[in-house]
Amino acid sequence: MILTSLRRSLLDKLKAFPKLKETAPNLGMLAFPPKHILGDVSLNWPMACAKAMGTAPLDLAHEMAKAFSGIVEVENITVTPPGFVNLKLRDSALCANLMAINLAPTKYGAGTAAVKRSVLIEFVSANPTGPLHLASGRGATLGDSVARILRRLGHKVHCEYYVNDGGGRVRLLGQSLQARYDELHGKPSQVPEDGYRGDYLKDIAAALPPEAASWGPEEFGRHAMAVNLDSHKADMTSFGVDFDRWFHESELYDSKAVEQTLADLKARGMVYDKEGAVWLGTTGAAGSEDDKDRVLVKGDGNPTYFLPDIAYHRDKYGRGFTEVIDILGADHHGYVPRMKAAVAALGHDPATCHMIIHQLVHLFRGTTPVKMSKRAGEFVTLREVMEEVGTDACRFFFAQRTADAHLNFDLDLAKKKSSENPVFYCQYVHARVCSIFKEGIKAGVIHAGERLHPTPELLAERDERAILITLAWFPEFLKVSERDLSPHQLAAYLLELAGLFHAFYEEHRVVDTAEPRLSQARLALCEGVKNVMAEGLGLLGVSTPQEM
Repeated sequence: MILTSLRRSLLDKLKAFPKLKETAPNLGMLAFPPKHILGDVSLNWPMACAKAMGTAPLDLAHEMAKAFSGIVEVENITVTPPGFVNLKLRDSALCANLMAINLAPTKYGAGTAAVKRSVLIEFVSANPTGPLHLASGRGATLGDSVARILRRLGHKVHCEYYVNDGGGRVRLLGQSLQARYDELHGKPSQVPEDGYRGDYLKDIAAALPPEAASWGPEEFGRHAMAVNLDSHKADMTSFGVDFDRWFHESELYDSKAVEQTLADLKARGMVYDKEGAVWLGTTGAAGSEDDKDRVLVKGDGNPTYFLPDIAYHRDKYGRGFTEVIDILGADHHGYVPRMKAAVAALGHDPATCHMIIHQLVHLFRGTTPVKMSKRAGEFVTLREVMEEVGTDACRFFFAQRTADAHLNFDLDLAKKKSSENPVFYCQYVHARVCSIFKEGIKAGVIHAGERLHPTPELLAERDERAILITLAWFPEFLKVSERDLSPHQLAAYLLELAGLFHAFYEEHRVVDTAEPRLSQARLALCEGVKNVMAEGLGLLGVSTPQEM
C-alpha cells in the first residue's frame, strides 16, 4: 500500500519539526491534488501548522519539502502557494502497489487504522408496527456499509437492530389488527383514530389462527409485531444486511435495566421531581447542548420513550463498547442533543456517541413522483423497490449521497443497463475485465492463473498512469469514509475509477498477440481495477457479476 507507506515516511521526516507534535496532532491525512497541480499527492500541512509554528505557510512548505527529500516512493516535490507540498510518486512504486493489490486484494487497505476502535452501530431499528419503508433501506445501507468499512480498517464493530416492542404501541397495533379481524368476520369494527391503517394488517388478519377469536388487544398486538419483525428480518437478509443482535426493548424491562438506569441517574444527581413527573436535568449535564430538561416518568407512573432509550445506551456502554453510532431517520433531529445529554448524564463523553440523521427518499419514475404503496398505506416499502430494481441498485443509489441530503430515487434509471446507471457503470468494469481475461487466455497471451508482473516502461501512457494513481488512493478513501462515517466518498471513488477504466479500454487494445509483454502488463492493470472494484463494491454491499 504505497500511500500508507508514504504517510509513515512523511510523519517520520516530520520529527525534524518537534513542535508539530504539539501544534498539529491530527496530521496524517493526504489529499488528492486539484487537476491544475502537477502531482499525485498534495499536503496542506504547512497551512494547518503555520500559525502555531509562528511562520508563513509558504515558508513552512519549503522547509517541509526539503525535509521530505529522499523518501523512496517520491520522484519529485514541488511547492505551490499558499502553502501546498505536492508529491509525484515513482512509476516503479505505483507498479509495485499494483502487484500488491493483485497478490492479495482482500488485504488491500485492510487493518490500516492507527488506533483500533470498539464500536456498536445501531441502525434501521424501525418500529415493528408495519413493513419496512424505503427510507429504512437508506439507513440500512449507511449502517452496513460503515460497519464493513470500519471492520476492513481493523476496528471491532458490532451491529444491532433495536426492536421497539414496549410501551403503548403494542396495544394500539393490537386494536388496529383486531378491527381488521372483526371486519373480516363480518363484525362492526373501526381502526382507532391514531391506529395503523395499512392494508398489510388485512393480510395478517386473514392468516390468523382460529384461537384469535378469543384474543384481546395485547395478544393481537404481540402477534402482529412478531409477523412484522419476521418481515423485517427477511427484508434485511434480502438486502444483504446481517445484525449481530436484534435487541428488544422488552429485554430492558425484563432485566430491570429501566429501573436501574433511573436509579443510576438519581444517584448521579441528574434527576428531579416536578409537577408529579420525574425529569432528567439535561441542561445541567456536563457537555450537554440540550435546550430543556426532559420528562423520564410521567405523572401516571409510566416511563416516556426517552427512559428506555437511555437504558439501552447505558447497556451499550456497559458491554464494553467505547463508541456508539446511532443511525436515525429524518424525524429524529431533536433526539440528538437530548441523547448526547443523557450519555453525559450517565458519565460518558458525549463525543463518543455519534448520531447520524439520514434524510428522506423521494421516489420517481423519470420525472414523475411515485405514489404511496397501497399495501403499506402511507409509504413505499423497501421490498417493493428491491423487487423492481434489485438490491444492488438500491444500495449503490443510497450510498451515493451524504446522509444529510435528500435523495431522489429514479426507478427508471436504476433499471437501465447503460452507462447512465451508476451501479451498472461500475459493475460493468468487473464483467468487462473478466471477459478480457477470457480473451487473453483464448489468444494465448496468458495462461489461466498466471501471475502477471507489470513494469513501469510498459504502462507509460497517461491514462494508464492515471489508473495506477487512482488504485493507489483506494485505502485513503476508506479512511475518508471512516472520518465522515459515510460511504458516499467510496461510491464517488468507484465511479471515478470506472470512468478512467472505460476510457482506457476504448482507447487502447489490451490483448494483442503481436505485443505479448504489453498485453500482459495491461492485463495486470485490468486485474488491479477488477480487484479494487470488487473490494469497493463489496464494502457497499453490491455484487460483482462476471457477465452482464
